Amino acid sequence: MGRDRVDEIETALQDAIFEGRYADGERLDETRLAARFGVSRTPVREALRRLSAAGLVQQQVNRGSFVRQPGPLDLYEMFQVMAQLEGFCAELASERVTPETIAELRGLNEACAAAAQAGDVDGYYGANESLHQRIYRESGNEFLAENCRALQKRLRPYRRTQLRTPGRLEQSLAEHAQVIEAMAARQPQRASALLRDHVSVQGERFHRLMSHWRTREQGAPA
Repeated sequence: MGRDRVDEIETALQDAIFEGRYADGERLDETRLAARFGVSRTPVREALRRLSAAGLVQQQVNRGSFVRQPGPLDLYEMFQVMAQLEGFCAELASERVTPETIAELRGLNEACAAAAQAGDVDGYYGANESLHQRIYRESGNEFLAENCRALQKRLRPYRRTQLRTPGRLEQSLAEHAQVIEAMAARQPQRASALLRDHVSVQGERFHRLMSHWRTREQGAPA
């Protein structure tokens, strides 16, 4: 069973769940999914197992797998944890970062800037994702980095959506620059606080995110 194929199926189903193409509680039929993806039921079953571990699917003995749409509280809690994990990455990375890595991070933020100037939100998110993952690696703690990548993947549609709110791309760019400069100055506590604030969705920002997400769900195909 190819791991890449399982990853592909998992990502496709994850996006479909987040985008509202499956209703909360809807049954995911393994046979139909296998036909859709042109595979046997084995990689589909593995993808569903992963989604169950991530809390997006509920598997019931002798009944099958059912969609579990995350609610506002679920999302808020996930973003809280994501902010703390990434802040810890920035703290650890600031204590060991090299000039070469700082240059790489600045280059990734320049790629974000180019995408923002072009109005390319998906391109921005791709460069943004790489920038964050580079900070994870620089933490030197692979267990921490692995958990950050897993949660980043789970929150990807939501983080991508909040970039579409007016002015958010420019704000995000400025926040990246502040984090990078704090790391370059070897200020671990400042870098940690800045990255936590960057990732957090609190108050008005969270309400805007949920408003945009509900709008997308209402416009999603049945």
